[in-house]
Amino acid sequence: LEILVTVLNENDNSPVFAQPNLTRDVPEDTKVNTAIVAREELSATDADLDTIYYELTTTVQDTDGYFAIRGVNNPEIYLQKVLDYDKFNSTTLLLYARDRPVTSPELTNTATATITIAIKQSDTRAPWFLPCSHLHNDTGVCISSPYSGRVNISEMSVEPLLLEPGPLYAVDPDYTISDRIVYSIVGGNTDEVFSVDADTGNITMNKIVTSPDSFLLQVMATQVSNIRKYSVATVEIKVINKSDYPPYFEKGIYNGTVFVGLPRRSFVYQAGDPSTPLVITAMDKDFPDV
Repeated sequence: LEILVTVLNENDNSPVFAQPNLTRDVPEDTKVNTAIVAREELSATDADLDTIYYELTTTVQDTDGYFAIRGVNNPEIYLQKVLDYDKFNSTTLLLYARDRPVTSPELTNTATATITIAIKQSDTRAPWFLPCSHLHNDTGVCISSPYSGRVNISEMSVEPLLLEPGPLYAVDPDYTISDRIVYSIVGGNTDEVFSVDADTGNITMNKIVTSPDSFLLQVMATQVSNIRKYSVATVEIKVINKSDYPPYFEKGIYNGTVFVGLPRRSFVYQAGDPSTPLVITAMDKDFPDV
């Protein structure tokens, strides 16, 4: 009597990842569709020789949609959306490997691999002049106001010019890189009257100014490691007559009179002389004819 025995394969083994924990550093400027983790590193095996079905999720809030797998049977992870270091700098992905489709009613065995992604800031932005204000609450854009200062006509100043709203200063907004900034005057410096310290940004005079015309300097801040990363700020230097004396009031105390019931914007009159409006006058010895 010959008996033929057929052994049926039972689904009694779970898929297995060769590396259940992976870490990857991803530059912020990585191009969309770039492979982050290769298929070979993420493919799971199954002793039952079943087809493996993959699913990728993220555990960190607001990081959905940035990374994806190529297909349900291809676990290669690729970048699906442009990264922004200011929005998040790390996330954790969970890759599930199942021996049945997600919708299958059959008993399914599952394995999980954890992929830790660290975003590395890239040199993507030009220097910012400070102080500056973020545009529409976007931390990636910061707009600065023009600088302004004054010099006295026919007078040589040996100290760095005082500017408003503050000293000429720029920073690398890619703060984990924080490249060194150098400064140069690239326009508006008629007769080379001014110079700028390449390291500090301090503006000083090379010669006296004999004309009352203002200067509109264009100062460039450049990153040392990449001269194509630069910004230009405007510095207005007004030329004024020297002021040796502070203004002063003609009187120390002024007395006025108002009448009950008068409408708004009515004149205040001099006390004791209700027909003459009260006038407060200041004088300056630097301008005796004004």
